[in-house]
Amino acid sequence: MGRLFIIPARDVPVAVILRRGPSHWYHLILWETEGDHFTHGAWFKGRIYEDECDLSPDGKLFVYAVHQGSRSGSSFTHAWTAISRPPWLHALVLWPQGTTYGGGGRFTAPRTLWGRSSKGTHPDFPVPKNRLHFTDEVPAARSCIEAMPGTDWSGYDHQGHMVYSRGDMLFRQVKNNETILADFSNLKPKPEPAPEWATRPL
Repeated sequence: MGRLFIIPARDVPVAVILRRGPSHWYHLILWETEGDHFTHGAWFKGRIYEDECDLSPDGKLFVYAVHQGSRSGSSFTHAWTAISRPPWLHALVLWPQGTTYGGGGRFTAPRTLWGRSSKGTHPDFPVPKNRLHFTDEVPAARSCIEAMPGTDWSGYDHQGHMVYSRGDMLFRQVKNNETILADFSNLKPKPEPAPEWATRPL
């Protein structure tokens, strides 16, 4: 059984679903919450630190922090922070961390990032000039609600309706009526390269 963690965009009805499972696999799904359309993206074998990830306010960029032991001898190191276009993990900018502490970040505007990385970017994935900005102002924590009993994650969509997950299933509650939005229990790892649009430079 998998588990779902949802990161909504602040200004648009879009969210990224991080589906953990089976075992050490993660799968990214882009959720358009108006119409409940789901676009499946990257599969990643390793650890994605959900609390250190964020989606830009316009839903177009994703910052994530990961650990992947198979990269420990590479220039990526075993842990890194990167920016991609969801629902893919193709790195557009990448910071080798060398540690699982201090990674990730938060978007304060569509192309303005508060990050924890103290090291320079990977030479093959530099910050593009005048295309990404950084701030020292620590952003407020994500708004959240008290977890519903028996759920793994809970929050609100852009229409103010409560949404939540149990295992591989995603729900919405409207006027005390529960609706199943999606069941991802049949998903199996199927890694594919990111499409061309997701690899374009910032």
